[in-house]
Parts: sequence; structure tokens; C-alpha cells
Amino acid sequence: MQTDKMKVLLYLKKSGLDRSGQAPIMGRITYGRTIAQFSCKLSCDPKLWNARESRLNGKSREAVATNGKLERLLLSAQSAYQTLCERGIVFTATDIKELLQGSMQSQITFLERYDRMLEEMKQKVGIEIKATALNSYFTIRKHLHAFIQEKFHTTDIAFSQIEEDFLDCLQHYSVGELGHSQGHYRKMALAVKKVCRLAYREGLITRQLFAHVTIERGENKQPRALDRASLDKLQSLTFEPYEVGLETARDLFLFTCYTGVAYCDMVALSRKHLFTDDEGALWLKFRRQKTNTLCRVKLLSEAVRLMERHQSEERTTLFAPIAYSVYLAQLKALQLRAGISIPLSAHVGRHTFATLITLERGVPIETVSRMLGHSNIQTTERYAHVTPKKLFDEFEQFLSFTEDLTLTL
Repeated sequence: MQTDKMKVLLYLKKSGLDRSGQAPIMGRITYGRTIAQFSCKLSCDPKLWNARESRLNGKSREAVATNGKLERLLLSAQSAYQTLCERGIVFTATDIKELLQGSMQSQITFLERYDRMLEEMKQKVGIEIKATALNSYFTIRKHLHAFIQEKFHTTDIAFSQIEEDFLDCLQHYSVGELGHSQGHYRKMALAVKKVCRLAYREGLITRQLFAHVTIERGENKQPRALDRASLDKLQSLTFEPYEVGLETARDLFLFTCYTGVAYCDMVALSRKHLFTDDEGALWLKFRRQKTNTLCRVKLLSEAVRLMERHQSEERTTLFAPIAYSVYLAQLKALQLRAGISIPLSAHVGRHTFATLITLERGVPIETVSRMLGHSNIQTTERYAHVTPKKLFDEFEQFLSFTEDLTLTL
């Protein structure tokens, strides 16, 4: 059965001002050739109302609270529309309004149920689950919120808006755009399945979403890093005047190699993240978006030169931003041009910093962990595998130390 699109318009009824000068917020549902109006049971100062955005301007307590209620109302309207569509019956805008008004009070959104799950898990810390597991769910919640904002252009969604391609889109966002591992995406997907399972058991949704979907674990690969020869190949590349974007991508990747800064953090860096110590050395100080961990990185001369090359008064960020999908495509082109065997990715730069720039030079692993912004040192230990160069150097030191020794029986 083919259905028409539904539209919901929110507007102020300026002719109905109350004694305090507040105007009631109204709603109009349009479906096909039918129209139904309803009261949102909210009001506001007409001076704060943004007719184009259908919300209040500003970040006052009143604006934030009212805008939150309006978003919930729109989610409820969408849920009512989806419910009627699934019934396969002919309906009008009035039917949507009546179902909306009957369900507004009991509607629970996806992230609201996720937050309830977090509260339930808090009670089990130290009994059934570890504190580290709970922290992982909080990190996942942050990524899911960002994903919903990017895909749905809102802060939360109704369960009825979660369609079959939700997990595929989430995987593209997590692995493709943010550069997460398959294992990290799997944790996010399993959390989504868990929330949907709880919602189904509680009668919040009529069917269990993703019940038969299997999430692949992915390979637990050792982090790959460039060797010195490959890094030199990248640095020695030359570009034509029309290849500004490709050269910028090369410099961004090199900056990651010399600082360990993740792509999402690097494009957000500005002058406020730079400071100088008592000895005149330049440092980066920022919080990782992924873990909110504070990072302090002393800038090598190579990193400083890259910043100076891209310095511009026309923007506040240290580097001109590049869309992540474009950045990944340019890294593939750079790999082919430089003749490097290892596929370049945003995370290869971090691995190169950890292995080639720090650990092979004898920097303590605890220091490397803090510079990378890892929440636990176990993550950093994956980078601390013995490289051929490190093994060779240590063996040479052993031979030099023992060459004058004699065996005494």
C-alpha cells in the first residue's frame, strides 16, 4: 500500500497571547489532502520564536526545555504516522493527530531507553558487571548520539524510525567515517540490539528489531605502522599546483605520524590548544573526542613546520578541514604515488607515531599511552610489539656489552 508523506508544522498563535505575553505553540499535520491542527500545550515569548526552525532561539533554560519538548512531540508524531502505515489501512491527518495525542505521554525514545539501561547497569557494578564495561557503554552512547544527529538531524529518535539499514549506516559511520575497528562497531551494534530487545520485552515496540542479525567480530589485527623508508617516501612527494587537496591530505597524515593525534581531533585543533613550557618547547593540549582523555604532546620540529605551512588568519583551526571520506580517498592515492605497501588510513598515522616515533626511540610506554589519549595502558601495549629495528638495535647493544667478557669455569 502506497502512502503519502506526512508533514508537521509548528507555529505560534500570536492572536492568543495570555496575560504574561506568552503565545501558544500550535501544530499542523498535513497528510495527502487532509489537514489537522492541534495544540502543543506549550507557550513562549513571541520574541524567542524562530519560525523557520520551528523552535526557540537561544540557550536559556526556557528555550532548552521547550525545544526538548517540541522534539519529543515531533518524534511522537512520526511514531504515530509509522504505526498507521504498518497497519495497512487508509487514514487521514486527523487519525495521526488522535494517535499522537493518545501516545505523547507514554512515548519513550531510543536514547531515553538507552539511558534507563545505563541506570539499571549502574546498580549492578561490582556485582554482575565491571566498572570498565559500564564506561564502555557511556562511550557508545556518545557515539550513537553523534550518529543520530548526523543521520536524522535531531538529538533522539523514536523506535519507529529505526529501519533495517540502521546498523549498516552505523557501520559506515563508525568504521568508514570515524575509523573505528570492526570490533568497536560490533560493541555499538550489540548495544543497539540490547536496547531494542529491552524495548520489545516491555511492549514499547511491536516487533523485535535486529533479532536475527549477526554482527561479525572482525579480525583482531596487530596495528600496522610505517617504517622510516615509507615515511621518507611520503615526505619527499612533490605536487602540481592544482593538487592542493592531495598535498594537504599528505601533510595532515604526516602531522598524525609526528603527534599521534586522531583525525577527528586534528581537524578541530586551534591556537587555543597550543602552549609553551618553561624551556620554550611548544606543546599540544586537548581532550580526545573518543574518550574525553586529556592529551599532552610535545611537538617535534617536523610537526611545527607542518603547522606553520598551513597557518592562516582566515580560520581559527590549525588546518583546513577535509571531509573524512575525501581524506580516505586521498590517502589511497598517496599510497599508490609513494609506492608504499601498507594501505594508508587515519589510524596508521597514530600507529606510526606510537611505534616509529616514540617506542623505538625509547619513550616509556606509560608516556606514549598518555600522549595517545588511551584510557588504559592495555590498549597501548598492542603498539609495543618488538619491531625488527628495535630487536636489531638491542641485540647490537648486547653484543657490544658482552664482547670483552670471558667465560670463567
